[in-house]
Amino acid sequence: MAYRQEKTTELIRHLASEFIERESGGNGLITITHVSVSDDYKEAMILFTVYPEKEEKAALDFLKRRRTDFKHYVKQKSRIGRVPFFDFELDYGEKNRQKIDAISNNL
Repeated sequence: MAYRQEKTTELIRHLASEFIERESGGNGLITITHVSVSDDYKEAMILFTVYPEKEEKAALDFLKRRRTDFKHYVKQKSRIGRVPFFDFELDYGEKNRQKIDAISNNL
């Protein structure tokens, strides 16, 4: 990963965490697990997990609804030239890793 793309990814991860902490209702703990930015900086995918699991749908709906607000937040808090289109998705890879960890710890 190029230096610029790595810095942009980390900045978006930090700003997403900040934004969620400020704006979420506090019903569930939302954790940003991964951010990927396209090579042309037009799109960014933000993966997250939610605890407890029953709050996942509500958290996903909240983040999808607030994408435009998050884009404005990034514009205000950073000097990114081209602010990408943001999309949020649950991190199923992390959920599966946690399940495997739980199973292996019980052996």
